[in-house]
Amino acid sequence: MIKIYDKYIFMQVLMATLVAIILFTVIWIAPEMLLKTIKNTIEGVYTPQVAAMVLICELPKILGKAFPVGLLLGTLFTFDKLSKDFELTIFRAAGMSFARIIAPVIVLSLIVTYLCFVTYDKLIPYSCEKLNEIKKVNPVSQYAYIKKDVDKHPLLGVIVSRYNRDSMENIIVLDFAEKVYSDLHPLTNIHVAETGYIKDSKWTLNNVISYAISSDGIFEEVSKVPTLDIIKGEEANNAKILMDYSTKRDREIDNADLKRYIKLLKTEHLDEEYRLNANKYYQRFIHPLVCVLLALMGCILGFSRPRERSLVGFVIAIGCVFIYYITLPFFDLLAEKGVLPPLLAASFSPILFAIATYKFYQSKELSSSVVPLKDRLKFKFTKSKGN
Repeated sequence: MIKIYDKYIFMQVLMATLVAIILFTVIWIAPEMLLKTIKNTIEGVYTPQVAAMVLICELPKILGKAFPVGLLLGTLFTFDKLSKDFELTIFRAAGMSFARIIAPVIVLSLIVTYLCFVTYDKLIPYSCEKLNEIKKVNPVSQYAYIKKDVDKHPLLGVIVSRYNRDSMENIIVLDFAEKVYSDLHPLTNIHVAETGYIKDSKWTLNNVISYAISSDGIFEEVSKVPTLDIIKGEEANNAKILMDYSTKRDREIDNADLKRYIKLLKTEHLDEEYRLNANKYYQRFIHPLVCVLLALMGCILGFSRPRERSLVGFVIAIGCVFIYYITLPFFDLLAEKGVLPPLLAASFSPILFAIATYKFYQSKELSSSVVPLKDRLKFKFTKSKGN
């Protein structure tokens, strides 16, 4: 049953967490993002309404990190204050175990975990899309598509110097021979076109110059054709998806699309991209659970003696968070290069964080039982009566 104590602790931690999230967001957004937006507004690049929308769309990216950090600082501040005011001492003297004391905090951490998960799955991809629309970002990039057989030998290579949505420029197509040597993949044809387009599940080139190549690597014939379909059907659709997603960061893709993209990368034998994105996908589910670990760490570090300095706990907490986030790119690299499986690379940091939290728990000796105050009084009364 929900008791007065649960409501009291829940609200205390909630208010402190909200304040920490707001402070973290302001500190993060103020130095560069806010000044850049103000500068663009003064120069007339943005209207005040557009500038406000830009800042709103930037918020979900910050909230993804602000939620866990704010929860850590909120629990740490609240429990440190409770310790200094002797309230935790009273709770423990009343017979409440450590698990019972932090029960409301665990409930709050699970709520924050869900919010963090939704932020990465829905809010950040949606805000990135809206931000690109507001800024009228139209990515133009290069792309190289290699079609391989089951033995990972190249069958077709398409090099696009520039592409924008469904249009392509300066395209080179390489047709590889079926016969493969140990150190060479001979070519049978080279097709060159200045323009092309993608439509109706087809990649079509315009005004194509084709070079036929003999087995000795000599040009046999040069011909011109008005149009040439180089990729068709499902293969063309898959290549289009790979080309579109090559310009996107993982945070711009929601979970469902990221899962489909990973399956496609595996089918196309793009091993490094597959491992990196699989690691990012697993992080979407594993890393929000760090909110629970951070809440536990804040509670543990907040347990202190009345005259003990609280600055030590805050320094340890901030240091752990800094180490946690700064090591994430390192484990991403290990997953990309195949040193660690993607699932293990995504889980490694949270596992280390859980071990550190448990060590702090042991150092505080919070597992020791506390005799309730009424039992101690009863014991003293019985002892004095016996005397």
